[in-house]
Amino acid sequence: MRFTVLLLLQLSFFTVVAQTAKEDALKWQNYDFIPGTEIIFEDNLLNEQNGEFPSKWDLVGGVVENANLKGDNIIMFVNMGAFLNKQGIVPLMENPDKDYLPEAFTVEFDAYFEMGLPSQNLYRVYLYDAKSQKSKIDSKTYTAIDFTQQTVSFGSTSGAYPNTDYKANKPFTVKNPNWRHMAISFNKRALKVYLDDARIINVPNAGFDPKGLTILFNARNNKKGYIKNVRIAQGAVPLYDKLLTDGKFTTTGIKFDVDKATIKPESMGVINFVAKMMSDHPELRFSIEGHTDSDGSETANQTLSEKRAEAVKNELAKLGINANRLTSKGWGESKPTTANSTSEGKAQNRRVEFIKINN
Repeated sequence: MRFTVLLLLQLSFFTVVAQTAKEDALKWQNYDFIPGTEIIFEDNLLNEQNGEFPSKWDLVGGVVENANLKGDNIIMFVNMGAFLNKQGIVPLMENPDKDYLPEAFTVEFDAYFEMGLPSQNLYRVYLYDAKSQKSKIDSKTYTAIDFTQQTVSFGSTSGAYPNTDYKANKPFTVKNPNWRHMAISFNKRALKVYLDDARIINVPNAGFDPKGLTILFNARNNKKGYIKNVRIAQGAVPLYDKLLTDGKFTTTGIKFDVDKATIKPESMGVINFVAKMMSDHPELRFSIEGHTDSDGSETANQTLSEKRAEAVKNELAKLGINANRLTSKGWGESKPTTANSTSEGKAQNRRVEFIKINN
């Protein structure tokens, strides 16, 4: 009898886990974030040494160092001062005092939230470089985007993740420590900000010209902040317009686990867009072609690129696209678009191309 009860409890647990995983996957099917295609800055924290300052960043203020969290290399914010506009880190750029953000760009990173109140778990992004550009920003211009585990705010605009226990002016406690994927999209004057699969705020006129990037964590009461996978990318011609002019389009926005063909959830913005494009234009047929950087052996990269292209094809089929309209192939590291000498170059070469098949 005891064995039967334990078996039933185990089956019930795995059923709940499977159902939760299915629901999480379904959520990302509504994701509409499209990352920029030309990578300006990329930091995946490979080959970083714990305890050292992150090699691709400069310090504005506070205590920041490399660390490892649950097997992942991360940037850890240990301590920040009382004045947040004098804290944080900025990406190392060639001319940091110049405007290094184009009129259309995206920013993405992952942030971890520990147990505690929002005031103890707040990440802030300034859309200017607080070390080199501060004097060029009007003190009355608001450029800060604040993230908690459940909310996003920008000036007087704020929003909460759907179906959470958040209520305006009533603080909530982080009960489930986890990673969140942050995404920012800016196009000329319009600002959109996402938490995981949900668009939280949509500001039609941000009221300023972003010039750079600063990231910090409000490290109070011994709390620590952790971020990883930071990317800044330039926006591009809309994918369908690119298809009409070139007969293909390329995306670096479909991401995979390291050395695997497992598609990361944040890739669903691009995949959803392609699925809708193909639904709206039933004549479209695509060859999905995967490419890698030069890390690892040529043979392994060839196999990996084939599996990744096949994974994208299968994901589109799950979204209702007839498999007869899709083919897949991989090119490994054989067709780089740029040198593999920098992390940005490698990220640019890790791409998926959708090439129109003429009927």
